[in-house]
Amino acid sequence: MIPCHALVFETPKKVLLNGLWFGKKDARRVFVWLHGLTSSAWSRHALMEMLAQGDTAVLSFSNRGHDTVTTVQKGKKRVTAGGGAEVFTECVDDIDGAVAFSRSHGAKEVILVGHSTGCQKSVYWAFNRKSKGINGIVLLAPLSDWASANAMKNEKPLLKGATQKARALIKAGKPHAFLPNGAWHHPVTAQRFLSLFTPESTEQSIFPYFDERAPKMLAKVTVPVLALFAGKDEYSDRPAKKLEQWFSAHPPLGGMTVATVPRVEHSFKGGEEAVVGHTTAWLSRI
Repeated sequence: MIPCHALVFETPKKVLLNGLWFGKKDARRVFVWLHGLTSSAWSRHALMEMLAQGDTAVLSFSNRGHDTVTTVQKGKKRVTAGGGAEVFTECVDDIDGAVAFSRSHGAKEVILVGHSTGCQKSVYWAFNRKSKGINGIVLLAPLSDWASANAMKNEKPLLKGATQKARALIKAGKPHAFLPNGAWHHPVTAQRFLSLFTPESTEQSIFPYFDERAPKMLAKVTVPVLALFAGKDEYSDRPAKKLEQWFSAHPPLGGMTVATVPRVEHSFKGGEEAVVGHTTAWLSRI
């Protein structure tokens, strides 16, 4: 059993988000964990327990993209949310709330830790907020969903058909309508699908290694960034070393450190000690 504290905080736009706090309540450093697509605060606890040592705590919360389809409380009403329905750009409000909550509990140092889709959200937030209020960013398995899906030959017919259906719904003025049953692997709205699976979307322009575009948002991040890749990432369309090279060639203003954790898949399960080791070494240098 891993001891932690249950919590709820309100974002600036009045959305209530639930989470867990691992470690000291008044820790000097707080890692704000941003989970991946359809995940939640209830994942990766082994890694969080290892990170939450001494004067360091971890805030893990279910952002409005948790699970596939759900609802969140916004003011006096509940609104549709989930990984299949969220509006990507609204992640700024979620992270605003988490950073403010951490600071209100005495954190002198806040580090964003994004996993998978949480990586895009971390960089997008830092770009929009000019990195104010945080001291660094850790990216765990930063991948493009478009690149991953487009590389799977057996997925291309489904991807093409779903894209056409999503564009038709957008044209009809129904961005938040769900694609027809069977159009994609899981329920997803038109706007969410296009955000995830078209190369020109805001979300996919954050790590555009698939067409060698310069990552304009990443370039303007002014705090140090650590990018860790999974050596056997089942969702990547290319070897981890190729990703290392691309990220190293496009560092943010705050500097970029890259490394690969060998023999682990996208979840980093079994590689938690290595992740903590790389993170600890990076923190000692920034």
